[in-house]
Amino acid sequence: MATPGAELFAPLAIGAVLTAMIYAGSHISGAHYNPAVTFAVWFRGKMDSRDVFPYMITQVIAGVVAALAVLLVKGIPETAPMEISVLPALIAEILFTFALCLVILEVATSKATEGNSYYGIAMGFTVMAGVYAVGGVSGGVFNPAVAVGITVMDGEWDRWLVGYGWGDLSLEQGTGGTLETDTNLVMGSLGGRGLLAHEDSDYMELSKRNISS
Repeated sequence: MATPGAELFAPLAIGAVLTAMIYAGSHISGAHYNPAVTFAVWFRGKMDSRDVFPYMITQVIAGVVAALAVLLVKGIPETAPMEISVLPALIAEILFTFALCLVILEVATSKATEGNSYYGIAMGFTVMAGVYAVGGVSGGVFNPAVAVGITVMDGEWDRWLVGYGWGDLSLEQGTGGTLETDTNLVMGSLGGRGLLAHEDSDYMELSKRNISS
């Protein structure tokens, strides 16, 4: 019998660490750590509107700092970024982000469960179950701040800003290029070189051809 790899226990580690951080930080900030959760709590009327933007900015900065810390400790990842199918990944992320926010609202903001001691476990287990369930589909992120951190580690800023979906869409329409090439075509159609245009001649030729058409 083969020894299980670390990836088998990664969801368990993620859920356990999140549970500990929730218990550690709930009395300080509410232990949101997630822009989606912050929005859900605000939408329910349990958070001051003035705090929403500072919370989200702090969460994203924390995600970037965490990514840089991992790069400093472990170096640049040798594994290639996960290839995803956009629609299933989008559905998976929406469903489990909704599930996470629903659980948090019910165990941490509801009068019926006020004062309970299991709120951290409920949240951590929800994330753990989600990563086990759809980690192979979307990566099991459920957190925009984590997505930004992953992007920092990956370095694929063009794909994050323009969107994997646009690249996949152009592939489905039969342009016949790679994902990166089709993403560049989209950027070219938005007005020349765009924010993150590639300097190579192939990109310039594709952009000109796309604009002229």
